[in-house]
Amino acid sequence: MSVKHPIIAITGSSGAGTSTVMQSFQHIFRREKLNAQIVEGDSFHRYDRLSMREEMKVQEEKGNRHFSHFGPEANLLADLEQLFIDYGRSGGGRVRKYLHDAGEAEPYGQEPGTFIPWQEVPAGTDLMFYEGLHGAYADDRIDVAKHVDLCVGVVPIINLEWIQKLHRDQKMRGYSQEAVVDTILRRMPDYMNHITPQFARTHVNFQRVPIVDTSNPFIARDIPTADESMVVIRFANPKGIDFQYLLTMLHDSILTRPNTLVVPGGKMGLAMQMIFTPMVLRLMDRKRRA
Repeated sequence: MSVKHPIIAITGSSGAGTSTVMQSFQHIFRREKLNAQIVEGDSFHRYDRLSMREEMKVQEEKGNRHFSHFGPEANLLADLEQLFIDYGRSGGGRVRKYLHDAGEAEPYGQEPGTFIPWQEVPAGTDLMFYEGLHGAYADDRIDVAKHVDLCVGVVPIINLEWIQKLHRDQKMRGYSQEAVVDTILRRMPDYMNHITPQFARTHVNFQRVPIVDTSNPFIARDIPTADESMVVIRFANPKGIDFQYLLTMLHDSILTRPNTLVVPGGKMGLAMQMIFTPMVLRLMDRKRRA
């Protein structure tokens, strides 16, 4: 953690909705005129797209049918921790970008599914913002979480997460349902061992809970809408959170525990703005005072 060079991290599995949270923070950065260094978790994968497919085949031949991006072996987590250390100390460090599709790859003259070369973080950024799978990762050698000043978990209940992944991968990426289900099953051990434990290290968790039937995610025709959901917001340390103000401004919200607020799904974006704006401003105030 660093006063002069704060780090914010959003952590959650693929299809959990971390991009939505990222957009809320980007609105805050733009409104408050903050220059944030964006770090995508995918840029710290160990393998590019083709190499990952080859490595999965190698691992499967060795009997490992659960090799996935959720686990540490497929990622450069020591490098991610070093980036957070370097940025916290000096505002510097090494970053790169993963090119997801042809649109992202074209300006670089590269193929989709590849990385651009490592680059130095430009001088003069106000903070670092990470969004990906491992923002609160820790094991007996690596501790990414301890370097983060504000860590947010995005954790829809598992059936909703599966529905979102099924719809995204089938409709946007053209995968068959069988292929998506195979991916879900392959990732499950890493999800349990390396993704889920992170949500005990976050400062705030957002968990979207549908209020419609999602008992069989594999036959769901549509993703439950925001209005068909509630959002459970858990604060690790509720000290300083003005719950009365939040309850007044976020209509139909309730306090279910001393550290847990439940809001209508349609108010999730507004809740994020109201909760995170003062948190970001406090980080910036500490930075200025330092």
